[in-house]
Amino acid sequence: MIRFMSLASGSSGNCYYLGDDEGGLLIDAGIPIRTITKVLRAEGIALDDGHIRGTIVTHDHADHIRTVGVIGGVYHLPVYATTLVHNSITQSRFVQDPIGASRRDISLRTPFEVAGFTIEAFPVPHDSVENVGYHITKGDFSFTLATDIGHPTAIIEDYIARASHVVLEANYDREMLRGGNYPEFLKERVASPQGHLSNEEAAELLARTYHPRMKNVWLCHLSKDNNHPDLCWKSVEQRLFSEGIRVGKDLSLTALRRTTASPMYLLEP
Repeated sequence: MIRFMSLASGSSGNCYYLGDDEGGLLIDAGIPIRTITKVLRAEGIALDDGHIRGTIVTHDHADHIRTVGVIGGVYHLPVYATTLVHNSITQSRFVQDPIGASRRDISLRTPFEVAGFTIEAFPVPHDSVENVGYHITKGDFSFTLATDIGHPTAIIEDYIARASHVVLEANYDREMLRGGNYPEFLKERVASPQGHLSNEEAAELLARTYHPRMKNVWLCHLSKDNNHPDLCWKSVEQRLFSEGIRVGKDLSLTALRRTTASPMYLLEP
């Protein structure tokens, strides 16, 4: 049985766990190391017990990389990222500990393995030096994570359509952003083709890519100021229902919490 957990998902910090009895990995490490170790310890996992085999990084913004130096430089666990992202991490004022020999450079759409999982990075548009999503497989298990998405692309659609379990950004509600307190330049940045994905865009993307093997969708990276979990969930649920896709029967839909951990989900292939 493969297990998945969100340790945090939002602009304050992001970190996810995926693993099984053979081993596990983290996706991003943008929250304090004390939080990571505490949450994992509650699940019987320690960073220094050999279970976690590495961290894969989506992009170089602080809420995704804040702790990768500790993961690599202190715990000596491999940190996987593209060369552009690694180079940016070395210059980031948010990463105090050097990754050092734990650095592992990866290439787009070139599979590599961590903890028995086959992982493939694919490009995602965002205003970072580079941003990737990850498609992760093991036997019949298939999982795709894509966050901080400026706009949907055919490549993103392709990888979501391959997956039975999907983590997808639904960052903001258009009306909340338009009428909110953000300065105009920040509103434009969020809604730009290199910014974030709205609830409506996430719903359309899922409506286009749904297939009967899709079992779980987790909506991630919700904005504190421009979204609400119930609104986000309902926006996607209604769009799926309009296509005859019934949440709770055809698939499970969850809006992940921003600053607290989710349950540990047990995922069958």
